Amino acid sequence: MATRILIVDDEPPIIDILEYNLKKANYEVSVARDGQEALEKTRRQRPDLVILDLMLPKLDGLEVCRALRRDSDLPIIMLTAKDEEVDRVVGLELGADDYVVKPFSVRELLARVKTVLRRSGSKLLGTQPEAASEVLQVGDLRLDVARHEVHLGQTELELTSLEFDLLHVLMAHADRVLTREQLLNQVWGYDYYGDTRTVDTAVKRLRAKLHRLAPDGEFIVTVRGVGYKLQEP
Repeated sequence: MATRILIVDDEPPIIDILEYNLKKANYEVSVARDGQEALEKTRRQRPDLVILDLMLPKLDGLEVCRALRRDSDLPIIMLTAKDEEVDRVVGLELGADDYVVKPFSVRELLARVKTVLRRSGSKLLGTQPEAASEVLQVGDLRLDVARHEVHLGQTELELTSLEFDLLHVLMAHADRVLTREQLLNQVWGYDYYGDTRTVDTAVKRLRAKLHRLAPDGEFIVTVRGVGYKLQEP
């Protein structure tokens, strides 16, 4: 069955460009032109990925993102304008997987769609055979690759696919500092076009989830001017 993508945008030229190129790449495409329709179609059609514009009638993109994240870890790529940096950061903090700035290149968009789908697909289909039995543990933090589960003590953490991959890389290099560029390459992929602020936002979100369960310890440490490392608190 073809991968299903929901485009949420109210600008006909953008819709036409996205719809044409995504169908050309063999994706099954549907369109919602306002935030309310986006939520209705998501519940009804269960797409594999949502491309979500921030500026929408009825419900804006941030509200749609917030509502989707309450119910699922459905992959979300936001479309933003150049002057929407604050909203873009808020969207990432709400749980969006990625963003593309308008005007965008079709090549860039397709690369990001492919990367996000590959990440979410690993959760659904399992990882590569050689890594299928991998279990990583740092203190009370345990990550099971095959089961795509993370536990802190006896409690399971609810992570998005992006957060899981980020934690996986950090745990695989425990006690070693990884630069933001290294994390971009290993988590987002070598064809990623983003900047290091994307890493900072994702780390902030992951750190907050860990902190809620272990408020007295800090697993992810910021190494000023370099990057991040994961260690036992």
